[in-house]
Amino acid sequence: MALRPLDNALPIAAERPKKQAKIVAPAPKEKQLPDPGVNDENTVPSDASVDYVPSEKLEAFQDPAAKIQDLVGGLESKDWLKVCESLNDVRRFAIHHSHLLLPILDKLLLVIVKGMKNPRSALCKTSIMAAADIFKAFGGKLLESTSDAFNQLLLQLLLKASQDKKFVCEEADRALSTMVNSIAPLSLLDKLSSYVSHSNLRVRAKAAISISNCVSKMDLKGMEEFGIAKLIKTASNLLNDKLPGAREAARGMVVSLYEATTEGVEDKQETWQGFCQANLAAIDAQAMVKLVQSSS
Repeated sequence: MALRPLDNALPIAAERPKKQAKIVAPAPKEKQLPDPGVNDENTVPSDASVDYVPSEKLEAFQDPAAKIQDLVGGLESKDWLKVCESLNDVRRFAIHHSHLLLPILDKLLLVIVKGMKNPRSALCKTSIMAAADIFKAFGGKLLESTSDAFNQLLLQLLLKASQDKKFVCEEADRALSTMVNSIAPLSLLDKLSSYVSHSNLRVRAKAAISISNCVSKMDLKGMEEFGIAKLIKTASNLLNDKLPGAREAARGMVVSLYEATTEGVEDKQETWQGFCQANLAAIDAQAMVKLVQSSS
């Protein structure tokens, strides 16, 4: 006789399928937006609409008196490409019709400073090129103004020459060199001297290079007029700077000072040693003497 299954017997539970671990794809990294004015190599502008025309290829205006009326409006445009175009017009005026820029020179310097601060590298570089042409056109006249525009321009050039963006940095270096060659060194030294103690090491080094280039153009009379003791102390301090560029500039200053102070003197080493000892602490004076001995 077959046994009947118990009524309360439980059915064998079917084996449940194992849950598979849920694989979560990693969130995509946020894409870094490139500089709107520079390509990935950070060397040339990516916008084909911006032309970097050499100064010698910028032509004169056929009707400059009429063109100058629209210049300020173009420089104040919200369209950065229009501003670049207007800055190239500024360069043309500076090269061929500079007298028309004199009434608005301070305003132009401030516009150029604003362009250098712009994150678009193409606009920044165009502004630096405009500054160089203005240096060549006006020279020392830029320092006659009572405004602070030139000081702001100088600071921005030193900052741009100190940055990592190569094609902007190189353009700023060229503009600083043009500035030194266009403005009397005695006038320019007063402006540059305050930056050799700047907190930014690179700014300090760039200022030191410009100062050294100024000093190399001066004779003994010019050095004495500025303050030859001040120059030798500046050179001594820069010889201990952290950046090699500042130290190299300081060595150039020392050579220029040595040549100026010993010109026509029979015993150059004794004269130089006496000069250093009269203006520096003993240990610093000794370093100056040794530096000249090693370079001669």
